Amino acid sequence: MRRWPKSSPTSGTTRPDGGASFVGESVLEKPLDGVRILDLSALLAGPYGSMVLADLGADVIKIEVPGRGDLVRTMPPHYVGETSAYFIALNRNKRGIFLNLKDEEGYRVFCEMVKRSDVVYDNYRPGVLERLGADYETLKVVNPRIISASVTGYGLTGPQKDKPALDLIIQGRGGIMSFTGEPGRPPVRLGVPMGDMGGGMFAAHGILAALYKRERTGVGQKVDVSLLDSQLYLASYRAQYYLTAGDVAEPMGTGHASAVPIGAYQCGDGKWLVLDAILDHFFESLCDALGHPEWKDDPRMKDRPTRLENREYVDAKLSEVYKTNTAAHWIERIDAHGVPCGPIQTIDEALNDPQTRSREMVVEMTHPELGEMRTFNTPIKMEGTWGAAPSPPPLMGEHTEEVLKEVLDLSDAEIERLRERKAI
Repeated sequence: MRRWPKSSPTSGTTRPDGGASFVGESVLEKPLDGVRILDLSALLAGPYGSMVLADLGADVIKIEVPGRGDLVRTMPPHYVGETSAYFIALNRNKRGIFLNLKDEEGYRVFCEMVKRSDVVYDNYRPGVLERLGADYETLKVVNPRIISASVTGYGLTGPQKDKPALDLIIQGRGGIMSFTGEPGRPPVRLGVPMGDMGGGMFAAHGILAALYKRERTGVGQKVDVSLLDSQLYLASYRAQYYLTAGDVAEPMGTGHASAVPIGAYQCGDGKWLVLDAILDHFFESLCDALGHPEWKDDPRMKDRPTRLENREYVDAKLSEVYKTNTAAHWIERIDAHGVPCGPIQTIDEALNDPQTRSREMVVEMTHPELGEMRTFNTPIKMEGTWGAAPSPPPLMGEHTEEVLKEVLDLSDAEIERLRERKAI
């Protein structure tokens, strides 16, 4: 069931490239229209994954404990009204209700909603769902088609499944942190919480796969996603290098274990550019761009294997040239020769980049109480999936009555009785 009315056609809205605007164009339906997700998750990993699905049209109903809510609602330092910017970043396009699963009537309401939903999603520690009566074995009796998805620190099995885990712990245990940063320097946390976000993204993938399989089988299943497993998966070829050759990754800054030149280089004005010219034809074009075509005949730079063997020599040659002019100068020259390069932008520069703006990655949304606010948009662009601007994150319990009436057809009197006993 759709959360919002389908958009009416919008005339005259075009992208800078002349195509129809992604935001504001006529919309028939989003990819996940008709999918209802009961979202018990909080903090970051869970809400990030459910937002991915909400952006694609799923009716994500965020269930919070009455009067308490998600702890990140008050995360400092930035707020819109009393709502944390951190919370806004993770909870757009969702509806929010209060529901106490520990209350007998609240639990009954939850089970009735499960009968009419597709997914129950959580990021509780193992065992919590069982104590609430919200585990898959219980829910599949209520609704055989239900999909139960859990994203936890270490998964639902294994000797350490009950240990607490947050993003930094996962970054450390997952190995990636050990080879992030500059050689000889202390370990560096990734700039964004990929320990949490990776788990949320893979949980969304698992839910989509389970929904697709259910179309063939008619029954739901359990989706078990571990933050630690997700980090190992993201280690990708660095993990495979070890499994194949015993190569234990070490920090390389912005360099690459398999190729040269690739990395960040400081220019004469103190600004930095990033460059990836690891393919031979890119390197030959780079030599021309930098005014050193003779490098193409240098035996220490003649091809990819020899450049890798002479990493320090190649990087030193490039650094000498970059320091003779500004980053903007070199980016313009290198761009003109078709070699992948660009500036290192601050977050404000990235959000205001002309390419970012042309893709409408920053959009406006309006809340009846919080007013106008800007947020980042989904990166997934698909035909027929964009309508009005995103819905802002819900206030605590904002849609409780709306959802109970729409999903369960409860009367005002029934809702008031639930409120009096603090079930909602």
